Parts: sequence; C-alpha cells; structure tokens
Amino acid sequence: MKRITKLQKALVLAVGTVAAAAAVAGQALAASPDAQPPTDMSPQVVGGTRAAQGEFPWMVRLSMGCGGAMYSESLVLTAAHCVNSTGNNTGITATYGVVDLQDSSRVTRTSKYVYRNPGYSTSAGGDWALIQLSSPITGAALLPIATSTAYDSGTFSIAGWGAASEGGAQQRYLLKAQVPFVSDSSCKSAYPSLKSAVEICAGYTQGGTDTCQGDSGGPMFRRDNANNWVQVGIVSYGQGCARPNYPGVYAEVSALSSAIAAKASELGGTPPTTTTPPTTTTNPPSGRTFENTNDVQIPDAGAAITSDIAVSGISGNAPATLKVDVNIVHTYRGDLLIDLVAPDGSTYRLKNSSTSDSADNVVATYTVNASTEVANGTWKLKVQDTYRQDTGYINSWKLTF
Repeated sequence: MKRITKLQKALVLAVGTVAAAAAVAGQALAASPDAQPPTDMSPQVVGGTRAAQGEFPWMVRLSMGCGGAMYSESLVLTAAHCVNSTGNNTGITATYGVVDLQDSSRVTRTSKYVYRNPGYSTSAGGDWALIQLSSPITGAALLPIATSTAYDSGTFSIAGWGAASEGGAQQRYLLKAQVPFVSDSSCKSAYPSLKSAVEICAGYTQGGTDTCQGDSGGPMFRRDNANNWVQVGIVSYGQGCARPNYPGVYAEVSALSSAIAAKASELGGTPPTTTTPPTTTTNPPSGRTFENTNDVQIPDAGAAITSDIAVSGISGNAPATLKVDVNIVHTYRGDLLIDLVAPDGSTYRLKNSSTSDSADNVVATYTVNASTEVANGTWKLKVQDTYRQDTGYINSWKLTF
C-alpha cells in the first residue's frame, strides 16, 4: 500500500489543472494520485498479508487508483490529493464489499459529487475529501472517525489494494498490515515540513511495512475501548514505501473530524456513531469481545502452533455459550485440527481433521460450554496441520463472552 511524496503531490496538482481544462461537461477527470517522478518510486501496503473476506467491510476501492472508507451509506471518505476539485463528478467508480476486486459479488456505485477540502495544500495539509455516490449502498458497513486524540497512539492497522513492493503493480486482493505510532518529533527528522497539527505518522524505524502507491486515501485505523474499529488517519504521503527511517504520513482524522462531519451533514450523509474516549472499567458488560488479528503461520505437517488472547476485567466464569470466531486462510482445511485452550490448560476440540474436506479456509463460529472455566486469563487457539503439501495461517480469531 502506498501514498505519494510531497513532490508527487505537486505533480498531482499540476495534472489536476490540465485535467480540469480537458474535463467534459458534468464529468471532471480525476488525476492519478500515483503519478511517479522517475527518480522517486513510491511503494504500496508493503509487508502486508491478504485480508479475509468481511474483515474490513467498510473498505472501498476507487477507480482513479485510490482507497477510501464508507463514512455513510452515500459518502466515501478519501484523500484530497486523490481528486482535482469540488463539484459534480460522475467519473469515479467505487467498489465495495469484497476483498477480491474481481469477485462477482462486488457492489459498485458511480460518483455524483466530490467535495475536496478547500484548505488542503502541500504546505497546509488537511488531506481529506468526500465522494458522494450516485445512490446509497443500503446497509453498508461504516467506519466511524476519531473525534478526539484518545486513539492517536499505539499500533494501527492499514489496508489497501496498492502495490506490495516499491514500484510494483497494484493488487487484485486487499492487503493488510500493522504499523506503530511515530511521535511528531521523530517524524520531523524525516519530514521537517510535517504539519503536526493535522498530520500523524506511523511506521517502523527499520522499514519493511508501509502503505504505498495505490493506497492513497485509504484509512489507518485501530480498536476503540469497545473493541470496535475507528479511523485515525487517511493515507497521505511518504518518501518511497517502507524505507528505513521514513514512516508513512497520514491526515490526522481527529483534528479534521469537525469539518468532515459538518460537510457530510450538508451533503445529506448521516455520520456513523462516533466512538468515545477510553474509560476505565472493572466489570465490562456481558457480550464483551476480545480479538487477535495478528497473522500466525501454520507449519505444513508440523507441530501445533498457538495464538493468544488475554482476557481481563470479567468477573466469574466464562459462559456456557462462549463464542469462538475463527478465520484461518488455508489451501486444504481438512488438514487442520483446531482446539481452544482455556487459561488452566483445559482443551476443547473445535474441529477435527478430515481427508475428504478439500475446501479452502476455515471461517466459522463455534460455541463452547466453558462455564467451568475462569474467564480471565490467557486463552489460546491451537492449530495443527496434520498432512503435507498445503499451507496457511491464522488470520484472526475472537472470543465473545
């Protein structure tokens, strides 16, 4: 995944001027956010893995080569540098509802109107825009935006269909990765002109994981205190992709949320319910969900591996209807033995291996009577591949108490 550099932004603005002159009536041409100067190639979601269908249901792919997220059923939040100007625009196609862009179940809408933050510039920041769809996507999953700085730290998730290596091709399948917060002071070492009031940085000092060309406009997000996703950034720019000492730069959504919400309301898009800052609680309500989204490779015909979830703040025992949602990417699911291991070591079989089940992947919800188990502690999902020649990984799993 990747966005563009400051120099590339300037090129986009220049292209936008030419495109505006060439626009046909009622259809402004969208400048490509991925135009690259030959001396500075910008990479994509680099270091990522394939996302599972439905994992990030609010993700949107835009036909000009950008990403976005569903803000309301009729509005897509993206980056200002992905579009040329504010006005009627029927030339953008939004693809929603799939990981595979060629999936026949994909939902598409053309654009109706584009609003580009009038205050956006390479010197002032504020890299956001709203795309109004020709008709709502009824029942679409929405990604709430952060309205305070409470979530502007920690580890963030990124996702997109951009290139998977610097200078590489954009992707058919949605890729995902995680990147840590980088302080403004550290980020300014790489980008002295960082607009810290409206921009936020994330990435690894050693590089290796990042957004890239084709990821522009897509969301950077994390879990809130209720374990729901909240958007904290918009992919904006960076020096290349996944380069050491050059983190990604994102529009800081919390600083822009008021303006985004005001314009969305004016355009008739009902904003999703925003999240509230983290609160301290010793007894969360029943129905609390704990999730692990870190990928864990499953050795081919090897020893069992585990993925952990630490549960805390729940008094008493687990319920008799403990829900275990499992998402495993694998090329022959019949090879897999899957167990849930309670904090005291008790093991509950979720799935047996089967030589006759040749289908891909395990996407299932299991119900376990764990009423004799103390809820708090480290729960483990244990997976073993019992036959050779097929590979996969734990994509994510969660417990609902």
